[in-house]
Amino acid sequence: MNAATLPSPWQAMSGVLQRDVRLALRRKAEWLGAVFFFVLVAALFPLAIGPELDTLRLIGPGVLWVAALLASMLSLGRLFEADHQDGSLEQLTLSAAPLSWLVVAKLGAHWLISGLPLVLLSPLLGLQFGLGPEALGILALSLLIGTPVLSLLGAIGAALTLGVRGGGVLQSLLLLPLYVPVLVFGTGAVDAHMRGLGAQAHIAVLLALLLAAAALSPWACAAALRLAVE
Repeated sequence: MNAATLPSPWQAMSGVLQRDVRLALRRKAEWLGAVFFFVLVAALFPLAIGPELDTLRLIGPGVLWVAALLASMLSLGRLFEADHQDGSLEQLTLSAAPLSWLVVAKLGAHWLISGLPLVLLSPLLGLQFGLGPEALGILALSLLIGTPVLSLLGAIGAALTLGVRGGGVLQSLLLLPLYVPVLVFGTGAVDAHMRGLGAQAHIAVLLALLLAAAALSPWACAAALRLAVE
């Protein structure tokens, strides 16, 4: 095959993105489980705490963010594992397109399937905690920026523990310290808005974390995946 017939990196990324989305839609149980976990955690907390709105407003952003963080971790299990088992990962590493670009496509598909539903559901679930319209908007915005960071950082852990026995526990130990700043500034954005302090600073930090993770994660994942297939 000559260079004229090779797909461009953009075409390769588009093909990987479409393939992963189609495969995820065929295996609905894998990603719906994380979404249902998010919904159940968010729905059960108000029942356990009681009907006091002041208390619910205080804990609501933190509960929703922790639920989103744990749901994101649940969905990382098969990010690279299925490709590793069926040999697709080796083909990706041998592709003419840069592996880091293909990792970006896989992460985009992962976020569309497991992260975007959490963002869309968060305003509805936030109503149970008595959050106002503006607070719900800040919550959704913080999750819109923060959940891609969770996917990007989580991919590093998934790549480093690929093929390792007991990798799920090791993955959690690696990722939880990295997730703490995202959790702090995500919940802090909503809390600062409700206190009248403004959420701009917290949103700016989340954007900075997103840019840093987007710059570093694909390269780190590509290096870890090459080691996993050797």
